[in-house]
Amino acid sequence: MNTWKNFAACLTLSLVLAAGLLAGCDEPTEPQNAGLAADLVLTNGKIVTVDSLLPEAEALAVMGDTIAAVGSSDEIAGYIGDATQVIDLDGKLAIPGFIEGHGHYMGLGRARMILDLTKVKSWEEIVAMVAEAAEEAEPGEWITGRGWHQEKWDSTPEGSVDGVPTHHSLSEASPDNPVYLTHASGHAAFANEEAMRQGSVSAETPNPDGGEIVHDARGEPTGLLRETAQRLVGAALSKARMSMTVEELEEEQRTMARLAAEEALSKGVTSFQDAGSGFGTIDLFKQLADEGNLPVRLYVMIRSGNNALEAKMADYRMVGYGNNALTVRSIKWSIDGALGSHGAWLLEPYEDMPTSAGLNTADPIEIAKTTELALEHGYQVNVHAIGDRANREVLDLFEKAFQTAPDQQDLRWRIEHSQHLHPDDIPRFGSLGVIASMQGIHCTSDAPWVYKRLGAKRAEEGAYVWQKLWNTGAVVTNGTDAPVEDIDPIASYYATVSRKLADGSVFFPDQRLSREQALQSYTLNNAYAAFEEDLKGSLTPGKLADITILSKDIMTIPEDEIPTTEVLYTIVGGEVLYEKEGME
Repeated sequence: MNTWKNFAACLTLSLVLAAGLLAGCDEPTEPQNAGLAADLVLTNGKIVTVDSLLPEAEALAVMGDTIAAVGSSDEIAGYIGDATQVIDLDGKLAIPGFIEGHGHYMGLGRARMILDLTKVKSWEEIVAMVAEAAEEAEPGEWITGRGWHQEKWDSTPEGSVDGVPTHHSLSEASPDNPVYLTHASGHAAFANEEAMRQGSVSAETPNPDGGEIVHDARGEPTGLLRETAQRLVGAALSKARMSMTVEELEEEQRTMARLAAEEALSKGVTSFQDAGSGFGTIDLFKQLADEGNLPVRLYVMIRSGNNALEAKMADYRMVGYGNNALTVRSIKWSIDGALGSHGAWLLEPYEDMPTSAGLNTADPIEIAKTTELALEHGYQVNVHAIGDRANREVLDLFEKAFQTAPDQQDLRWRIEHSQHLHPDDIPRFGSLGVIASMQGIHCTSDAPWVYKRLGAKRAEEGAYVWQKLWNTGAVVTNGTDAPVEDIDPIASYYATVSRKLADGSVFFPDQRLSREQALQSYTLNNAYAAFEEDLKGSLTPGKLADITILSKDIMTIPEDEIPTTEVLYTIVGGEVLYEKEGME
């Protein structure tokens, strides 16, 4: 099943052949542009191509939306005409456009429209933000936010349950407005009393399958809802939104998409792998593509039940729609939750919560049915799995599916996150050809509480084991899971190569990737994981001209300087779609 090994072997062979050919050439070959001028030329810089045939260059030329030539500044000068846009890199670094390997596109836009709780340092700060919002809100209007994480607070509030406070202070701050605040992971949420009332959450409400309503010592709900229990209050919020007109809802959705694109482009992201959207959202994406309003290329995973999939998936499969703006050829499931919210499904109980081994959020039988549909209709299957039990269950499901279709050799199915693995399961990624769709920034963000959740032994053996997975021959990809984390690829790249925490310690340094590996994980590997390596992921003639230009050379500067690097230009299909203020 491991097509990646064959692909990597071909790259290596190409590099060897290229070295031999170059060794026999006294002078560079003149560009064969037949006098045609390029639309865009980048010159006088350092271009890291992620192409083994020509790993570095000084310049490149773009015709239309594709790369025409890559070489020295002198070679590419022949492509400059009167109408050519020329960007003098002045020694700056140009790389293939960053590909976000796992994020939530509409969630990224929505995060800019609600309370941003990602940087709060205390529960009291959250209560103050909600109180201020309640003063400005209409009576009964919902107050929503996202991004809080109890492990990132300066202290644990008095009277907390499982490290999270009860709803009372929040309910006092907003007695008349329902409040719904999503955890940074998206796998838990906090509701005030009014929101729980509207969601019919009380001491008598049973836990739904795959979810938990957290209670205090008296048996009363604290306000914390884990995994599928979020749907109780979420349904009440959805009901409240039914008063919005169709036009208002569409405008809101379009605003989310616009804000997501702005955020992605400003961070150097040219393609975005959307980890789960419904058919209605895909309809919107298609409409935006038709209008030319989808500036970031999207690779979308369908999130839907099997009945709807069976009815619609054949009609929704599309590859390179709208001049390579939109591709839909994968399906997303989540089999467990997140480590921070004690929702990751483990083989053994949590170290800091011995009564729980996490939550199984989807029936493996349903996922098995999805694998059958995917094989029938030519879809990729991508399953969220964070805990070691979850990863083992998914690997087992994939292996059984592969055995039923031995003639299908290029499936490239993925496990999204692949964060905590039993040592016995690590080699299975490489042997089965399963892609480890990981996020570098999750390691350094989560590390402060990994020991508390897993204990030292499990943490060392299987937590964020990028290098171990890479060495099995598995494809390891990168991203941020935005809006769980900032979409900034520079921060995730830095986490991948350093694994350095805020206190200066390094979380299992033997699992760091080299800078070359990390860049590949964010470009060519992500392209391969979406069946797009022939279109993007490297700066190769004939591929799409998706390029990111950085202020510093992240391949060579001192490691601790990497986070200070800025995006100067983001180029998609040869068009400059983001330019840092002050650039000429």
